[in-house]
Amino acid sequence: MAEKASQSREEVENENGNSISVCGMQFAYPGQHPLFYEFNLNISPGSRCLLLGANGSGKTTLLKIMAGKHMVGGRDVVRVINGSAFHDTQLVCSGDLAYLGGSWSKTVGSAGEIPLQGDFSAEHMIFGVEGTDPVRREKLIDLLDIDLQWRMHKVSDGQRRRVQICMGLLHPFKVLLLDEVTVDLDVVARMDLLEFFKEECDQRGATILYATHIFDGLETWATHLAYIQDGELRRAEKLTEVHELKNSPNLLSVVESWLRSETKNEKKKPTNPPAQNQKTSPFGSSPFMSSRQMAYYR
Repeated sequence: MAEKASQSREEVENENGNSISVCGMQFAYPGQHPLFYEFNLNISPGSRCLLLGANGSGKTTLLKIMAGKHMVGGRDVVRVINGSAFHDTQLVCSGDLAYLGGSWSKTVGSAGEIPLQGDFSAEHMIFGVEGTDPVRREKLIDLLDIDLQWRMHKVSDGQRRRVQICMGLLHPFKVLLLDEVTVDLDVVARMDLLEFFKEECDQRGATILYATHIFDGLETWATHLAYIQDGELRRAEKLTEVHELKNSPNLLSVVESWLRSETKNEKKKPTNPPAQNQKTSPFGSSPFMSSRQMAYYR
């Protein structure tokens, strides 16, 4: 690990290839048109990539697929750290792949999903995670300003979120998937957490994919962005190559212009578009369509 920390991001990329690779992915919820069709996305090691898009564009679904919570196609369709996101459960068990979303629960060994709002202390929850480094644990407790005596059923959403984030980061990750996890944090806690994430990427070559609608301070934090619209990847590039940023005061203004343009285009579409213009699946109305495209959940 120490050797990895001394390598540049370019050296890590050349050695390991992509941390996340999505190739020709198809996905549909039961009874609905495909949300993703022939979707492709590659994210290199050490990247801090923003996942952008309007509500309903598919950001949360994409993160859950990458986290192995939905199965799509074959083993090589969605690869994370050179393993199958759904099939290789060791990715999650080892802590190499971490996912933090909106759920107030934590998978703990054979006990399954443990809610984070029961009548127990923050200390009980945090110290209940096995195989953690005490130094890293203390660093996260201090970073997130957690009082170990907090009773989880009495604290605020922001305090409970801090405990959830702490538990999710106790094991050093190689890939971290974040779905709006900073929304309940105050500005100081959020900026401190972002700085911690930056150190994880710069020092250990970790990779972060972060879906958010809060853009304060992200111009200098992120290295890449991926913008999706209605399940389609519209842009995927380095932040330094986003030409709109050269003439805009901040990232918020750029993303706002993209979303407003998207809204205008949606309003111009006919109410009932012709069938040939709709996004369809190559499996048609086959009874095996759902099992092929989304079949299983975790």
